[in-house]
Amino acid sequence: MSPLSSLPLALLPMSIFLTDFARTRLFPREPRRNTIQDITPEAFERHLNAMPPLRVLDGYAPFCKLHVHRNWTSTRCLTVPITEHNRHLLCSGYEARSADELPVLVRWFEGVEPPVAEYLIVILYSREQLAKEGTSIAADWGVVGCMYTTEPEEMPMTPITMMRNALGVAEGGSGVAVDRAAYQRSVAFWDSHANWRG
Repeated sequence: MSPLSSLPLALLPMSIFLTDFARTRLFPREPRRNTIQDITPEAFERHLNAMPPLRVLDGYAPFCKLHVHRNWTSTRCLTVPITEHNRHLLCSGYEARSADELPVLVRWFEGVEPPVAEYLIVILYSREQLAKEGTSIAADWGVVGCMYTTEPEEMPMTPITMMRNALGVAEGGSGVAVDRAAYQRSVAFWDSHANWRG
């Protein structure tokens, strides 16, 4: 079966743009080991426009789609399961994703070595949604993030991101209300996993 056979016709062909929001998080000025490796932002954007995804998943709202690509870089998995052997390596602090957002409590591992990811799952927002959030693009879809995973499946959004989305655009969210069941699934996942830094 062709990778395109399961994609909705409305998604093909389409253009993708790497937003400034995603660029600063996925390709920071000071390179970090827990971001996308071996590729420039421009080459990443070109790849997304040239290579069809293995799968297209529905995101948390109609304006969000997830494109699953096999990892073509040395980028490592984004999350690590919390165990008795690594719990002492967890750190926490208050941080904001941008200068416009309020800091929130986050936690992460330091001193762990995750495996290389099997998949890069690119998070896309529609041009219309990005315009509502104050970002104008000419492309059909804009990259707002990326997950680095061992499985071709979405990781649950963090609980604080769901809360921020519910607060609305003024607080850095999307305006989508909290789905209680999705929130509980998120808590179950993030209670036993954490991102890492290196």
